[in-house]
Amino acid sequence: MTQNANFKRSVRARAAKTGESYTAALRHFHSSGPDNPEPEARSLRLAVAQTTVHDDPRNISKLRDSGLEMRRLMKEARQAGARLLHFPEGAICSPNKRIMSASGPQAIGPADWTRFEWTVLREELEATRALARELGLWTVFGSVHQLSQPRRPHNSLYVVSDRGELVTRYDERMLSITKISFMYTPGSIPVTFEVDGLRFGCALGMESHFPEIFVDYERLDVDCVLFSTTGSAADSPALAVEMQGHAASNNYWASFSVAAQHGLTAPSGIVAPGGRWAVQCPADGTPSIAVVDIDNNPGDPARPWRRTARAGIYQPHLVEDDRRSNDRGMF
Repeated sequence: MTQNANFKRSVRARAAKTGESYTAALRHFHSSGPDNPEPEARSLRLAVAQTTVHDDPRNISKLRDSGLEMRRLMKEARQAGARLLHFPEGAICSPNKRIMSASGPQAIGPADWTRFEWTVLREELEATRALARELGLWTVFGSVHQLSQPRRPHNSLYVVSDRGELVTRYDERMLSITKISFMYTPGSIPVTFEVDGLRFGCALGMESHFPEIFVDYERLDVDCVLFSTTGSAADSPALAVEMQGHAASNNYWASFSVAAQHGLTAPSGIVAPGGRWAVQCPADGTPSIAVVDIDNNPGDPARPWRRTARAGIYQPHLVEDDRRSNDRGMF
């Protein structure tokens, strides 16, 4: 009992020093004991997609088209050896605020969710889940997630395993003004999941504008963040640059999946931990995938050092502010 208590104290002490969660600190102890001094190097082939995102949830034929397009790209990704395929926000449908507005389309007001063809959406999601099982392919894609009345739905990312099981769901937390005012219920927690020993985090919509979300995922010890958005002609370049920054400052991989029609200047792609694009889809507006091998790079000292730097190691070296001292004169 005493040994177990001492071990827990050690884990808590590391979490306090590094800023990690208790779970992340525990993972460190399990992976770096005397019989395993270095974390095991792991890798995975990741595919990112850009797809044609439709915005009218009343249009049954377009919903069917989206599902067919997704499943075609899933087959391409599996043929390319991918273990996980990442799709944009609202891959089956990302409802347009003016189409959904009960007082629209000229005036944007509360969304009328009876306009959504929910039965068709569920059928397309089920077909996608079944194909993930058939292909043995982890599949992450954006979808509206219906809640019981009178609650508004979530804007979500579904994570489907290679067994075709829905293993988790991420709900967008930092909603736009329109989304929070008229359309969706916000989520409340970060979500992580693991594939082949690599840990992934999820982000959605406009959340690349909020660096605290990505710092939090670093504390949760993720190896890659999957960010799905519909984007827009005006916003996509900024969102893409922000994802490069998050990957570089947190030293992890980042996958950026955007609607094909909004990716002409910033197509879907995967950013390496240094902030460079490791791979990108064609910037031509066509549905496509891009594939690259990602890893956990356990020998890279950058991430452990940044955690150490954030843990207060500079405090003992601080001196009185030079602006209050005459040691160096005025300049």
